[in-house]
Amino acid sequence: MHRVLISLASNYQQENHLSEAHRVLAEVISSAAYTEAIWTEAEGKAPCAQHSTYLNQLVSAETELTADELNCRLKEMEQALGRTPEMRRQGIVPIDLDLLLWDSDRYHQRDWQRSYITRLLPSVPH
Repeated sequence: MHRVLISLASNYQQENHLSEAHRVLAEVISSAAYTEAIWTEAEGKAPCAQHSTYLNQLVSAETELTADELNCRLKEMEQALGRTPEMRRQGIVPIDLDLLLWDSDRYHQRDWQRSYITRLLPSVPH
């Protein structure tokens, strides 16, 4: 089994999409321990005013998948939960699922500096 850390974020029907993400993630992860979900304003790109508030969460879990397999499944889950290129262009994010850590390998290096990640990391169960 591989230890993973995944970030979840949504700026559209946020609570519903995080709940749905928990459901679909259960297909590929086990021993999931979720942090609290926190509300934040968009970071980085200029946000769409209508969709500038995100609900963010981290999950620490185990998986039998390789990092590449897990990343592929995460992108499939995003699409299944309604994420499209058109929505992305409009600044609408039904769900964003990013692999941050797979065993000791870090991904999405810039995300590690985002305020919601640094706020939630201390509460990740070990």
